Amino acid sequence: MMISPPRLETKSFTDPQEAWEQIAVIYRRNCDFIRGHLQGLTRGEVPEGRVRACYPQVEVRSTSYSKHESTLPYGYLHTPGIYRTTVTAPDLFKTYFEEQFTVLLRNHGGTIDVGESETPIPLHFALPPHEHVDGAALNALNIPLRDVFDAPDLTNTDDEIANGTYVPPRGGPYPLSAFTAPRVDYSLFRLAHYTGTAAEHFQNFVIFTNYQFYIDEFCRVAKSWMNEGHGHYKRFIEPGNVATDNMLTGGAVTGSPPPRSPQMPAYHLVGDRGRGITMVNIGVGPSNAKTITDHIAVLRPHAWIMLGHCAGLRNSQELGDYVLAHAYVREDHVLDADLPLTVPVPALAEVQVALEQAVEEITQTEGIETKKIMRTGTVATFDNRNWELRDQTEIVRQLSQSRAVALDMESATIAANGFRFRVPYGTLLCVSDKPLHGELKLPGMASDFYRTQVNRHLQIGLRAMEILRDQPAERLHSRKLRSFAETAFQ
Repeated sequence: MMISPPRLETKSFTDPQEAWEQIAVIYRRNCDFIRGHLQGLTRGEVPEGRVRACYPQVEVRSTSYSKHESTLPYGYLHTPGIYRTTVTAPDLFKTYFEEQFTVLLRNHGGTIDVGESETPIPLHFALPPHEHVDGAALNALNIPLRDVFDAPDLTNTDDEIANGTYVPPRGGPYPLSAFTAPRVDYSLFRLAHYTGTAAEHFQNFVIFTNYQFYIDEFCRVAKSWMNEGHGHYKRFIEPGNVATDNMLTGGAVTGSPPPRSPQMPAYHLVGDRGRGITMVNIGVGPSNAKTITDHIAVLRPHAWIMLGHCAGLRNSQELGDYVLAHAYVREDHVLDADLPLTVPVPALAEVQVALEQAVEEITQTEGIETKKIMRTGTVATFDNRNWELRDQTEIVRQLSQSRAVALDMESATIAANGFRFRVPYGTLLCVSDKPLHGELKLPGMASDFYRTQVNRHLQIGLRAMEILRDQPAERLHSRKLRSFAETAFQ
């Protein structure tokens, strides 16, 4: 026997906020239903059947092939038919849903239909990440939780839609979003695990780095801005959800650091409506780069960039020079099954211009003077950190043929996943060694290099994000990232 709450009828809305409110009503009621039965189980109240409640569902319809005048690259129903998606975490995505509904209604009219889907909410995702569960009481019952509640189902927790491999039936339902609700929930829980901060703190502009030096400097700058009463950012969040409020609102510090550092710690300068800056130390390697961008992508950030160190491949480069990537050699291999190597990863003009402008502003150079310290070119990303220890003949030939000017382990992965998930991306690296020319990092030299370069490099990254933040959405979300049969949600 199935034990479920009474099914709510589907309602139609022309007001985006009212549509969101109905989503929230369904989601909260159904999660509370599951949690209530779990709490009853801890008291020994065993349900007489399987407990099930489902995600909210959003549906829209298009009856025409007519074109609509808009400069936005999203918000379109590409073919007449039904479009549908399951949704989760309405409080986290309130601004996002309201913006997507507004664009859809403006472009197509009609209604936003909100009801219950047939996709069960797994027990794991119905509970807040930090809710305490009486595990001892549940274990004493000797009843597997999967006998009573739904567990995550990998058949609806995949990236087929984002990868462009999902084939909907003719006439629909077509996917309205790149991510199903279970896929989003999976990533929300993974984010808390990997970064040590709640998903709600992530901002729309994300910087990835591969060195703790950058994080240390980011923390110093962020806390300085909080003490100075910086006008744009409300608070600074560190792992453990430790919050330092802006001095303008009292400057309170709350929360406790975690007992151990998370695998990829995240730090957040929180702005209004998520328009602040998040920085994540992804550590070393393309596997980490793919893992964290897989999960942050569900938050639909407006842009992410890689800011780190690289090996310079040209003799004309100096330690401390910058490399602005305009193409990538993908030898990271972690995305080969999701984004074939035959797919180009183009440079996005909006991000490139912002990064170059930031370099000019922070270094106070322009024109030929900027070119002396920053080279635009191809970045090769390898999955083998110790490539120097192999026979270099083939590797050097490949680097030469690709015209690569720098080599690292993360940039192409971050750019490729940005392309795959329709998140604007960019890369600005700093040359820290030149292995092909015998200039390897030595302890004393490295300390001096890091001390003089990290601050300026970070300031460039922060300034670039502020430039992107001030751009209108229709410019930032490039049409280069959209296919001919895209989901309407950004």
